[in-house]
Order: sequence, then structure tokens, then C-alpha cells
Amino acid sequence: MAAPATARTGHLIGGRVVIDGAERIEVVNPATEQVIASVPAGAVDDVDAAVRAAAAAWPGWAAVSVAERAAAVRRISEGLAARGDDLAATITAEMGSPISFATKVQARLPVATSAAVADLLESGYAFGEEIGNSRIVREPVGVVGCITPWNYPLHQLVAKVAPALAAGCTVVIKPSEIAPLSAGIFAEIVAAAGIPPGVVNIVHGTGPVVGEALVTHPLVDMVSFTGSVAAGARVAALAAGTIKKTALELGGKSANVILDDADLTKAVKIGLANCFINAGQTCTAWSRMLVPETLHDQAVSLAAAAAARYTPGDPTDPATRIGPLASATQRDRVLAYLRDGVASGARLVVGGAETPEHLDRGFYVRPTVFAEVRPEMTIAREEIFGPALVIMPYRDEDEAVEIANSTDYGLSGAVFSADQDRALAVAGRMRTGQVDVNGAAFNPMAPFGGYRRSGVGRELGRFGLEEFLEVKSIQV
Repeated sequence: MAAPATARTGHLIGGRVVIDGAERIEVVNPATEQVIASVPAGAVDDVDAAVRAAAAAWPGWAAVSVAERAAAVRRISEGLAARGDDLAATITAEMGSPISFATKVQARLPVATSAAVADLLESGYAFGEEIGNSRIVREPVGVVGCITPWNYPLHQLVAKVAPALAAGCTVVIKPSEIAPLSAGIFAEIVAAAGIPPGVVNIVHGTGPVVGEALVTHPLVDMVSFTGSVAAGARVAALAAGTIKKTALELGGKSANVILDDADLTKAVKIGLANCFINAGQTCTAWSRMLVPETLHDQAVSLAAAAAARYTPGDPTDPATRIGPLASATQRDRVLAYLRDGVASGARLVVGGAETPEHLDRGFYVRPTVFAEVRPEMTIAREEIFGPALVIMPYRDEDEAVEIANSTDYGLSGAVFSADQDRALAVAGRMRTGQVDVNGAAFNPMAPFGGYRRSGVGRELGRFGLEEFLEVKSIQV
């Protein structure tokens, strides 16, 4: 059956929905394993057309006043809010995020982050300043290629596009082929917001074809990528050929450091919930729980009891807390890590690689907790990206910091302590882009990004906006 000519199932190039091409990519519901839609498998020519459309639209969009750009981003934010239920249901269907989480986070967080960008401009963000006899001007970088992942398909898209538009850039988006449908709704929101044709373009397809064509295109001035470390390294290498600016938001293996004076019950409960959020498919997940060795067994018991409340189930049920993984490939990857954890000598407390007994279909994985995990184990060093928590004992505070910093990543982390000053001191020693103290709330205006192999650059708020700006000095 031919796909309908809608933005949800076609490219958006120069303001026109394009569904040309015989080859299409099927979108599979990970809970039912049924095909629910398809999108075109884009080719190099599609990327070229989209980039040229963005390049043609750029001078006009860059000349739009800051106030008008802020108003445009505000309209997009309002459009996202108005379409929240549709977006949440779509994200649940395309990648399995439980509907309650999809509604509260997957659909609402982009509303907040885009509104924050509009607030920033409306509050008088300075695109210029004076230093001595120099006038400093911040100008849009130009055409931006945005390559977005499947785990937070709308949030990561908006986190790139909203500040890029606010900066005066035009964009070409390559959504993940696993979860592309919410990008189609975003295209409808962009059109309803009155964004001129060519300012926002979308090309569906695979990374090796569409992604690489976008990264290497000579008219693309910058690439903003979110995904795996391996794919990010490939993007950086390809972008170097044309000396493009790159922003890379990659993986994580974040440590939750629970100090000996913390409320252990609270710290374990919040820590496990953070690890299992979105079925563990979250780059900032606190997937390593570090506890004093004298409290290790107590923490394990608390984690096991908390994990028992995470029964995998139908993601359309509002009571479900953990749904399937986004694809069969991702499920198999996670199961391989769980088997490796057992083979390496970690103690399996709950979960494991067996299929959940009550589910006869879907890409489900049992919520898993490992205890007595050593820093050299693979499950303690590599990003599993599934519902798997590793509990690691430490002797003293110095060793806790050493273990926290012992991976190649540095994206997020946490510290729990009854003494805030002590927690802040430990947070200051952690080599990571964000640290939450005692379960502090997410801040959509704060910079988001990582150290080391977790990435280059920052998203959200002022720091996210400035990724899409060039700085010019004019001496007078």
C-alpha cells in the first residue's frame, strides 16, 4: 500500500513534502513487532536538494530580526504543546516509551526547552558587545545538519533546531530511521508556525547514506549530532574533510555516588529510577551506583525491592513504567551485555537475559540489577543502554571519585549526601558535564553536554544557542 503524501511519512524539502522513490524504510512498533508506517529511504540527491534549499533560504532567515525569530520559536513551542497528545502517542508507537513518560517527558520537555530559547532572546540576549576598540558580533553559522537519535526523537531534534533557528541558521534534519514519525509531526508544526520554506528541511534515511551525505556536503556549515561514540567519531572524521564545526552529544556511563551519610533508601530509589528511565535508553542514566562497602548489601536489597516494581508491559497502558527496547537490534545488544556480566563474575540480583515470561512478543528486557561489580568489568565500563544497574562498592570517598572517573565517558552523574557542601565538593571532583545533588531537578536553561568521549559542545539555554553562532571582531 502506498504511503500517504504527508509530512509524517515523507521528506520535507524546501517547504514541499516529497515521497518520491520506490525504496522505503519500515517503522516497527517495538511492543507489537508490527509495521506501523514507512518513510522514504533518502538518497544523496535528496540531501543535496534539501541542503540547497536551506542554503537558499539562509540569507533571508538570517536577516529576520531577533524579535521575529524569538516569536517564531515561541510559535513552535506553542505548537508542540498543542500537539502533545499526538506526539506522545506517536513516540510510544515508534520507539516504545511508556505513554505516561512519553506524555510527561518525551512530548513536554521539548516545549520547555524551546520556550527557554524564546525566553532567552526576549530577555535581551546580547548578539554583540564591545571590548576596547573592538565590536564583537555574534552571527549565525549558516546551514546546519542535525542528525538525531531514536531514544528521545523529539527532544533531541528540538534541542538542536530551536536554538539554530533562534541564531538565524537554517537546518536539514536527518531523524533516526527507527523513530522518524515524530519528526513528521514537527514538520507540520513548523509549517503551522509560519516558518518560511527551506528554513527547516527533513530527509529520512540511513546514517551511511543520508547522514554521511549531509556531513560531507560542502554547503553545510555545521553538524550537530547525537548518537553513539562510534558514529560520532565517524561524523567528526567526515566533517574534518571540509573543516566543519561539529557539536557531538554522545554516550555516557554515569555514576551515582552515594556517600555514607546519605539517606540510603531515598538515594537507591531515585538512582534506580533514573537508571531505568525510558527502559534505560537514556545517555544520562545513572547506570553505576557507587555505595560504601559497608552499605553494599543493604543497597542491593533496596535496589532489588525497587526493581520489582518495574514490570515490563504494554507501553500504551498508563500504569506501565518500563516498556520494550526500541528495536530488536538494541534488545539483542543489551542481552549480550547481561550475559557478559554474569560470565565476568558479577552477581545477578534480579533480571537477566531470559525473556519476560508474561510477554510473548515485543523487544522486552527484564529490568536487571548486578551487585559486586568491579571497575574493570565490561558492564561497569561500557554503555549498556538498557534497564541494567550495576552496584559497585567503594572503601572511601577518594576511591569513589576514582571509580566515578574511571570510564572513557563524562556526561552526567549524581551525588547523595546529608551534607550539601560535602556533596558539592565531590561533584566538583567528578569529570562530567552535569552532576545532580540529592536528586535535584532538571534545568532546561543549564548547559547540557559531556567531557571526553561523551562529546564536544553544549546544548540548551545560552550555551546551546552559542554553538550555532560565529564570533566576529570589528576594530574601530
